[in-house]
Amino acid sequence: MDNSRTSRKIARNIGWSVLSKVAVFSLKFISVPILARLLTPAEFGVVATGMIVVFFLLLIGGAGLSAGLIRAEREDPETQDTVFWTNLTVACALGLLLYFNAAFVARLLGAPEAEWLLRIFAFLFPIYLGADVASSLLSRRMAFARDAFWSVVSEIVGAIAAIAAALAGLGVWALIFQQFASAVVRWAGLMFATRYVPRLRFSFPKLRALFGYSSRIAGADFANFISFQSPLIVITRLLGLTDAGAFTVANRFSDLPNQIVLSGLMGVLFPAFSTMSNQPERRSRALLQSTQMTSILLAPMLFGYWAVAEPAMNVVFGPQWTYAWPVLGLLAVAKGIMTPCGSFIPFLKATGHAGVLWWFALARAIVVVIGTWIGAKLDGLVGVCLALCIVNIFIMIGYAAVVFSVARIHPRAGIHSVALPLGSAVLMAVLVRLLLDYARPIIPSDPVLLLVGAGTGTVVYSLLMLATQREALSSLLALRR
Repeated sequence: MDNSRTSRKIARNIGWSVLSKVAVFSLKFISVPILARLLTPAEFGVVATGMIVVFFLLLIGGAGLSAGLIRAEREDPETQDTVFWTNLTVACALGLLLYFNAAFVARLLGAPEAEWLLRIFAFLFPIYLGADVASSLLSRRMAFARDAFWSVVSEIVGAIAAIAAALAGLGVWALIFQQFASAVVRWAGLMFATRYVPRLRFSFPKLRALFGYSSRIAGADFANFISFQSPLIVITRLLGLTDAGAFTVANRFSDLPNQIVLSGLMGVLFPAFSTMSNQPERRSRALLQSTQMTSILLAPMLFGYWAVAEPAMNVVFGPQWTYAWPVLGLLAVAKGIMTPCGSFIPFLKATGHAGVLWWFALARAIVVVIGTWIGAKLDGLVGVCLALCIVNIFIMIGYAAVVFSVARIHPRAGIHSVALPLGSAVLMAVLVRLLLDYARPIIPSDPVLLLVGAGTGTVVYSLLMLATQREALSSLLALRR
């Protein structure tokens, strides 16, 4: 397959993946504010705490085996069945372990109120891990249109179930129904989309062949999980479930741009980079271009969140959540700092540098835990978010240095792909924030302020991009065509 056909295929699949994320974003943009108005911060906090345990054990249960299936040279039905039955067996074991030790785990998290919830969530494991093989097959085949369809359908069903339950006055059960409904629909949809039917066969040699690479990927995923979820655990233990709920709502809202662009892009880049195993120079160029494009698209959204955080929190979530607007703004800044890193993890996975990924992820996890703990002690919830911003600056610089070195990209080219988009986004956000501070006494309406900020930010950033990134914008338009 020639370069132009490959580029078109990658662009088409990125388009499908991003389209599904846009649809999911739209659903979350509607459902999360509705649920936030019907439920309390403490109810959000207890469910978020329970889901941390679920996602943590899922990382252990999957052991990175699905990544091994994606990266394999060819599809092997016996290996697929081996991974399926391994995942299912481990999922059942982890579910039983959590069910009978829920009280201990809840106390360990500093949320004894979550014991009953953990027992219910124990039944999620077979559903989640049962879909891993089907999901990896779609990724390997670059069949992101079908994956996108079932992702959207599962989110729709989950959102409808949650809102209906909340309106019926079922409280925290609304969020529980959402998790189960989405998981069941996604599992059934992916199995149907791949036509995958597991057979009763198992091969220990093939499991061992996958385990070397997969175990390092699982280790890196585990360390990244600690980085992403440890702030919530720190908040729960030191500040309580109400602050944990406020953090969860702000984190979900600030993460929507990442869910639209970044998660869709990362899902496509891993198999795409894997197909370029015999073309290292071309893969390095693709890394540089994807890093630049990710920064151009994501940075203005996230730093823009910081600029309009105060009116946005009041308009979207209501007066009971207005106090948390600094949390929303700082979390968006922390994520904005990391936007250049969206293509780094897929690149390291695809190039077989799982060991580098593991050690860097471990160092990141340690720094994040220590930093957020200190931040919570010094300045509560805002201190945690400030600590994340400071830590992420050093993480982004370190990640860029490691990945550009592995890819043999000249430091000047790497800095150029990162510095200009980030700098333009920061400048835009500062100008919008100054404008809104000046306009607030004149325009007391938060919805109007939000529209003014969004419109001004779009115009300012577009002008900055035309002045500094014409070549990159031309490439983006050409790829779109």
